[in-house]
Amino acid sequence: MKIVADENIPFVGEAFATLGEITLLPGRAIFKESLIGADVLLVRSITHVDSQLLAGTSVKFIATATIGTDHIDFDNLAEKGIGFSDAAGSNANSVAEYVMAALLHYSSQTGTPLEQKVLGVVGVGNIGSKVVRMAQAMGMRVLENDPPLARQTGDARFIPLDHLMDADFITLHVPLTRAGQDATFHLFDTARIARMKPGSVLINSSRGAVVDNEALLRQLEKEHLNAAILDVWENEPEVDLRLLERAHLGTPHIAGYSFDGKVNGTQMIYKAVCRYFNLPCRVDFSALMPPVPVPKIECSEVLTSDENCLHELVRSVYSISDDTRRLAEIVKLPQIERGAYFDRLRKTYPMRREFFNSYVELNQNASEKLKNKIMALGFRT
Repeated sequence: MKIVADENIPFVGEAFATLGEITLLPGRAIFKESLIGADVLLVRSITHVDSQLLAGTSVKFIATATIGTDHIDFDNLAEKGIGFSDAAGSNANSVAEYVMAALLHYSSQTGTPLEQKVLGVVGVGNIGSKVVRMAQAMGMRVLENDPPLARQTGDARFIPLDHLMDADFITLHVPLTRAGQDATFHLFDTARIARMKPGSVLINSSRGAVVDNEALLRQLEKEHLNAAILDVWENEPEVDLRLLERAHLGTPHIAGYSFDGKVNGTQMIYKAVCRYFNLPCRVDFSALMPPVPVPKIECSEVLTSDENCLHELVRSVYSISDDTRRLAEIVKLPQIERGAYFDRLRKTYPMRREFFNSYVELNQNASEKLKNKIMALGFRT
């Protein structure tokens, strides 16, 4: 079996070399010529899989180590009879932790307590449902919007999008789709953003084009919104520097880039390939994992509030401000170098482990309420 894979999928070489001959390439350097004689193609979101890429190749199975699939031409795969799998849910915890880190950072920097604030969650699937649970544990009031789930379940907790417009924060967790009754392309356009509560905050860690970036910039310039927290951008890897400079936090599409999440994705597509070709799964991914950088955190100091304590705990294992600082350096580069820099930040992203890997040692006087919040974020106590 011949396998072509994006070199930035963790442990892809170690895992798939057990199944056949593997060729590793940068995601943006996977071309039709790379796939001559290949049986399997393993990609991430930066590789567009369409008729142009697959024409004249012998690829039988394609897997993406991502939850998003807007880079896949499913009609073409169906036409050619090519099998497919994604890694839906693999990095859900990572993105949810990113959102909580962003909220706690914003709270710390602005002096805005999260408790009793209203959070609107657009898309309540693998990621959104985790965000809902974490935010509720923080004492936030959460409004949920998910039209497909609303139709499926009839659950009254799923409310129309217009009913979220008075929320203090809105966070987006939807796929990018351009057609159908639930199309999400420019879901937040000029009119939608203008209807948001004055002084509110928009968080986007889904896909850049879910938000009309020009419209968002205009509303930030008018100070209709208090802030935007953006991990994704229209026209990646190019970034609108005007919007980046206006964002409270701006990161290079890494919300789902916890090491645990990425390895989950590799494991999921490895199992999918084994199933498709009826091969035994022999790789033990847990044996490949490196030691945890911050296995234990002592939380003995008395801080001014639960939220300050939580912000310090999160920052000890994941500094979202460091990610923002690294992307901000892009403004110093000539335009021709910026796309490559954005990609490089993703390729060389520092190892970020999820909160469950760290054990928190609490002061004996810590409240049960604080302990429950820490556990809701995923830390062990």
